[in-house]
Amino acid sequence: MNPYATVTRAFEAALGNDSEDALDTGASLLAADPSADPELDRRGREFLTQTWRGGWQPADLARLVRRDLDGVHLVLLDRLAREETSGYEGLPHRWPEQLAELQAEAASAGFSPAPDRFSAATAALELYRFLGTLPRIEPVGPAPGEKLPPPVAGEPKMLARIRALLAKAEATPYPEEAEALSAKAQELMARQGVDEAVLAARRPAKDVPSACRIGVDAPYETAKAVLLDAVARANRCRAVWNSGYGFSTVVGFESDLEAVELLHTSLLVQATTAMTRAEAAQRKGGRKRTKSFRQSFLASYAHRIGDRLTAVSEQVASESGEFLPVLAAREVAVQGRTDELFPQTVSTRVRGVNDLAGWEEGAEAADRAALGPGRERIERGRPGR
Repeated sequence: MNPYATVTRAFEAALGNDSEDALDTGASLLAADPSADPELDRRGREFLTQTWRGGWQPADLARLVRRDLDGVHLVLLDRLAREETSGYEGLPHRWPEQLAELQAEAASAGFSPAPDRFSAATAALELYRFLGTLPRIEPVGPAPGEKLPPPVAGEPKMLARIRALLAKAEATPYPEEAEALSAKAQELMARQGVDEAVLAARRPAKDVPSACRIGVDAPYETAKAVLLDAVARANRCRAVWNSGYGFSTVVGFESDLEAVELLHTSLLVQATTAMTRAEAAQRKGGRKRTKSFRQSFLASYAHRIGDRLTAVSEQVASESGEFLPVLAAREVAVQGRTDELFPQTVSTRVRGVNDLAGWEEGAEAADRAALGPGRERIERGRPGR
């Protein structure tokens, strides 16, 4: 048999038609021709190359495959991604970490390759069909094979301190201690941002804003996007939510992006823990667990956290005196880059925020928390708005 012809016929049958019969026809052709396996893998790597050039990164694909397909597809994606990226001289910032996380997830979750040739061929065609439907999205950095910017320096000592503070905040059972640890983390983040801005202003090479994508997973994704937006704004960044694909693009200077990722992750952990405790107390009082309570809790939590983070950052900025013009210039640069990436956005509101008990519990939890927008801008408001 001719491997190239076999794969071409299978693709013609299965990728141009989304019916199950067409998929079975393509998989049968591939299963009957073992010599076509290398060509099938080569085509898969080509799909990934085009996907990278379309703005997607490994973490984006992993999130979507996890949401819309199955474990066997994640195993295949992991193998093809490692093979496709192994030939490049260097990979963009964040890519090695994303690939390692994809490999660890595929290995640790107990997913196995397809058990027989027909199932393996079916999984490959389903994954390729899925990749072929993805549109181009806004790039947040170069794709593999493109010119790379200068390497990012290792994690600043300040970020290591912030990471340690937030880990303690997540672990402590005492709300007052968690609040103190989180507040200190946000203060350090704000001061680091000032220091980085001053150093950048003195360097001959001009720093420019970059971007990263952070997953915003269901359930209650709107409230989670609000929380990320609040964290981003308090740290001189901007977040634009893509509800369809489950992520927000955060635009800012590199050290601020690192801080946003750290704090957002920590606050989500703290919010979930606090919500679980609040629900338990509600159930003891005879109330059933409700989706409305959780949605209102998280929306209120995000709203109040945003106020607290902003207050800490403004306090630090006010102490910076002579450097305020530098900070203002960087904020203008971030907004300009955001407008360049996303010339059109729409606003959305958090829906289902109508549970007063959830709102009040969320606000109280936010007051205790350790601190440290489809493409939508987020509008926040109390229940009933």
